[in-house]
Amino acid sequence: MSVRPMTRAGDFLKLSARRYPNRACFVFEDGTQQTFAETNSRVNQLATALQGRGIQKGDRIAIVSTDCGEYVELLLACMKIGATYVPLNNRLAEDEVRTLLDRAAPAALFLADRYLDLGLHASHGIESIRHRVAFTGASPHPQALPFADLLAEGSDVEPDVEISDDDILGLAFTSGTTGLPKGVLQPQRMIKTLVTNMSIDYEVQPDEFRYTASPIFHIAGQGMLFMHVWRGASSLILPQFDADKVLDWMHSGRLTGLFLVPTMISMIVEHPRLNAGDFSSIGSIIYGGAPITPALLRRAIDGIGCGFINAFGAATEGGLQTVLSSADHRRAAADSPHLLGSIGKAAYGVEVRIVDESGNDVPIGEVGEIISRSDAVMAGYLEMPDKTAESLRDGWFAGGDLGRVDADGYYYIEGRRTDMIIRGGENIYPAEIETIISAIDGISQVAVVGQPDDHWGETVVAFVTLTEANAVSDHDIRQRCRAALATYKVPERVVILQEFPMNASGKILKRQLRAGQYR
Repeated sequence: MSVRPMTRAGDFLKLSARRYPNRACFVFEDGTQQTFAETNSRVNQLATALQGRGIQKGDRIAIVSTDCGEYVELLLACMKIGATYVPLNNRLAEDEVRTLLDRAAPAALFLADRYLDLGLHASHGIESIRHRVAFTGASPHPQALPFADLLAEGSDVEPDVEISDDDILGLAFTSGTTGLPKGVLQPQRMIKTLVTNMSIDYEVQPDEFRYTASPIFHIAGQGMLFMHVWRGASSLILPQFDADKVLDWMHSGRLTGLFLVPTMISMIVEHPRLNAGDFSSIGSIIYGGAPITPALLRRAIDGIGCGFINAFGAATEGGLQTVLSSADHRRAAADSPHLLGSIGKAAYGVEVRIVDESGNDVPIGEVGEIISRSDAVMAGYLEMPDKTAESLRDGWFAGGDLGRVDADGYYYIEGRRTDMIIRGGENIYPAEIETIISAIDGISQVAVVGQPDDHWGETVVAFVTLTEANAVSDHDIRQRCRAALATYKVPERVVILQEFPMNASGKILKRQLRAGQYR
């Protein structure tokens, strides 16, 4: 007989609604808000409406949408009834969406208006899909039920469903940069543990009002919002990251904190209106999702002046792995500047190791693969046992990230295993070169990749964007590298771009740079 977990993910909202019924759960772009009590009522209505339409525990619900309150409500409803949410990247083409829908075999598909035609075409003929729902209903369509009509079918009653920690809550597809996208099976245990770890390490208080720029289809966006719900903090919901709008909210005196990826931090600190208001209400910025250079971090600390927390982890599959706390950042600013290049120490409840190709711990200071063990790890990949075995090794998760650890237990990222450059038999880690280049005045962003070479196997190529036209030349950049690096690490070429190719989460697409797909 299964034992009911003490707290289920579906209890997050219910418990906060009891503690903080009149506190804003969501604040929307136009300033309107929805309390925790109102949100719990709506989520109960949605959950029971889904049950009334035959959606049962274990059924999958796919979503293609930008961020909105209804999106979060749907995820929370899935938690209550044991359904599995399948958030899809809203930048995918129709054929890509169809491929993922074929593999996920969802029972329902929820679509924002702007993706209605794409989603309906992509889902045509997929027999598993019994219900198609349009989030806003602003553009009625005979093939899609308006979300408001579905909501009206339900009642404000807490669903009573037996759910265990092993039940799959989320199915997240990876970007597929190395082949067919992998479907990551995220159990209830993983999400509960991740939210608990974040609640402890991110130093967020219940009376805060925070914004998460990572899109909801990404685990970082989901995790932050779930953590706000669990803690009783208010969440600002914007459709997509917009530097102008986010800066306005940062200057409003209401927002207390944000989660941003480094490219977004760069857009904020380089914004012409950065100093048009103050940031006195901002307590902290949590950043992650991609490496940040020490130079950009210093500009952000100087320009915004709040606390900073660095979150690192292969979160979709491996949860939170390391955290550089606000105290660590203060120490770095005081007398330990080297910590600005660190990703911190092992996160709460997480074991971290640096290992060689045989799985043995490497000596302190040497580069190896980062592996971790915790309850915030996936159950495996959908119908990919070989890929699962590659990533889950004797209880340890290996995501392909390279790093090193110092004598004080601080970890440093050295890039992806697939990003490592091998030039004439020498291993070159892009992060080292990127740190040197990012410190040059006039550099906005930098990415270093290897490109094929008949003689060396690979050569080093640096791509940069500048703070202003002609702020620095490619010759100057190579000269600085020659002064700081071994000759074989100096970029053969420096390419100055107008902008980097990015994915929807704000990460630089290095695979496109390697392939010459840039402007």
